[in-house]
Amino acid sequence: MESLTSKLIDFIESKPISDTDLTAASHFVLDTVACVIGGQNSIPGKILKNWFDDADQGTGSDVFLASGLAHILEIDDLHRDSVVHPGSVVIPLAWHLAARLGKSGRDFLEAVLYGYEATTRIGMAVGPAHYKVWHNTSTCGPFGVAMAASKLLGLSREQTIWALGSAGTQSCGLWQFLPDEAMSKHLHTARAAEAGYTAATLASRGFTGAELILEGEKGFFRALCPDAIPEAILANPNSPWQLTQTSIKPWPCCRHTHPTIDAALELHSSFNPQTEYHIQIETFQAALDVCDRPSPQTAYTAKFSLQHCVNVALTDGAVNFGSFDDTQRKNLSKSRNKISVIATPEYNDAYPERWGATVRITSPSKEAITAVRKDCKGDPQSQLTPEEIKTKAKMVLSNAESQDGSEQLIEQILELGETEKMPAFPLEGTEKIH
Repeated sequence: MESLTSKLIDFIESKPISDTDLTAASHFVLDTVACVIGGQNSIPGKILKNWFDDADQGTGSDVFLASGLAHILEIDDLHRDSVVHPGSVVIPLAWHLAARLGKSGRDFLEAVLYGYEATTRIGMAVGPAHYKVWHNTSTCGPFGVAMAASKLLGLSREQTIWALGSAGTQSCGLWQFLPDEAMSKHLHTARAAEAGYTAATLASRGFTGAELILEGEKGFFRALCPDAIPEAILANPNSPWQLTQTSIKPWPCCRHTHPTIDAALELHSSFNPQTEYHIQIETFQAALDVCDRPSPQTAYTAKFSLQHCVNVALTDGAVNFGSFDDTQRKNLSKSRNKISVIATPEYNDAYPERWGATVRITSPSKEAITAVRKDCKGDPQSQLTPEEIKTKAKMVLSNAESQDGSEQLIEQILELGETEKMPAFPLEGTEKIH
């Protein structure tokens, strides 16, 4: 009987790739690369970059650095059904490896599609209980990276099975960083990318990995997934590539806050923060599990606060990198107490296929104004246009210390499908894979 790993590999390798799929992949590459470059000009980004540059501490790997940076600004892509951020783990590795091997832009983009598919399909199978303790991006990411690397390395079917087996045994990443307000989350994407790359390159040399890594008696599902859904890995075989079902985030904060932000922005012009009011947020339980924090003490935890994000959107009519700093948190601290958050059956039943929310503002006279969102802006049902994707990339790149050549870089990335040989990754200090 064939393993789930072997069936997944056959499934991905038999899936047709169109020019439209490659164009979509280039949009996600642009989004991720902008996150990498913008992420280095943050406190954790600077620590990671300085560590990387410090020979006394060991340089680590460029894949580790780029994938860690990609996740720092909390504005990298998200696949809803698996709750993973595939771009931050798959794309830096695929670009670095494709450049090192002299691959074409098309080869690179095809590997990206492969990596997204493996990461998200395994992510859809882990079950909801997994997400309460484990960070899906970190646990499922190594599989996708190994799949992308195996594609670029031209591994045999057996070697690819080994690669995914060794990737799975390195899965890790716990949510404890959030209540402790720590920076550890950025290690999740970094280690996932490094683990997948290590697994694939070892497999290319004959290093074996467990074929039953997913469903085995001592495998991934048994160890980490109490309510795993193994059949989800191969479900809906005629569906589009999962990359095209992935969302691009317009705002630099946890995706669970986005439907509430979008609804709050609609109400901004009717909102007077000087009057008495009460705000109620209705959304799905997973959003409360991660983002019900009325008093965030740091810029990073403010990005995981439904209360703060709604307050900013209502008050300022915009959410950007400055929305979470000390000044904003202090200015809005008192008004956050006027916000209540509940999960409702309507949004729980729709999740994770649809991430929705209602924001309702009620005055003392019981007059209310309401905005409803069934989906997040940037989801497949509410996609950003190509121009909006470019505008977002410019915004994220503006967070970098140097913005020289941003326009040229954007166009270069969008034309990668026609590139005969992949250039070096566009971040100083990450030109080689160790």
